[in-house]
Amino acid sequence: MKSRFFNSLSLEFSFSSIVLPDSGVLLDFTVASSEMFDWFFFVLAILLVRYILIAGLFFVLFYVLLTKRIKPKKIQLSFPQLNDYGREVSYSILTTCIFACVGLLVFREEFLGPYTQIYRELNQFGVGYYVLSFVLMLLIHDTYFYWFHRLMHTKFGMKYIHITHHRSTNPSPWAAFAFSPAEAVIEAGIIVVFAFLFPVHPLTIMMFMIFMTVYNVYGHLGWELYPKGFHKSIIGRWINTSVNHNLHHEKFEGNYGLYFLFWDRWMGTIRDDYDASYEAISIRK
Repeated sequence: MKSRFFNSLSLEFSFSSIVLPDSGVLLDFTVASSEMFDWFFFVLAILLVRYILIAGLFFVLFYVLLTKRIKPKKIQLSFPQLNDYGREVSYSILTTCIFACVGLLVFREEFLGPYTQIYRELNQFGVGYYVLSFVLMLLIHDTYFYWFHRLMHTKFGMKYIHITHHRSTNPSPWAAFAFSPAEAVIEAGIIVVFAFLFPVHPLTIMMFMIFMTVYNVYGHLGWELYPKGFHKSIIGRWINTSVNHNLHHEKFEGNYGLYFLFWDRWMGTIRDDYDASYEAISIRK
């Protein structure tokens, strides 16, 4: 009887602690946490679908459907092993989770959102600025990537950060985001830079992320899509190619750019065998 009384009293106290005014903070926190988890998994799903669709499309086209017809044009004539594909996909999924976490920190009002320069109304700065901001993002990201990439090729950076990505010496489209957790954080850091450096619209960031994924997959494709002689054209000599980045994976040195070759040419880090390799692959039949 006494035990039942205390159990009843305990239950009544527990219930009353929920409805007391002070408990509103706890309830708000629970709701907010649930909403954040929903937001995180929604963004994670979008990022995963983006990666699987883009990398998967290129993989199916080049490694399954067209393989026999285009095999002689492959940059490295050999193919990755099944365990290479598995490793690349596994690390890319982990990277995607880290990207989603960084997105949570940058966009949510509970974290860095109120302090960023992210704006919501497209007409606030006009269409011209929207286009300009996208171009700025490419130029800034290429600079960010080049210099962090070179740092990751120091003895410490390679051993503790970058070696995971370079295990793909003959990369496939799945290697696009096959980073160690530390490198994934560095790669995701560019979104933080954008958010604080200049006004940027979420739609611009989304378009940038799609373009970045497509070009990253192309860089790891294993086939060159640009035409013969492109690498020596007025425009092409400043554009990064799949041959260029494939050489970087195979040789480990030089060719550190992402979209462009500005920094590689200015800093003298473009490989001496780049032109010859591009030409040799272009004339294969």
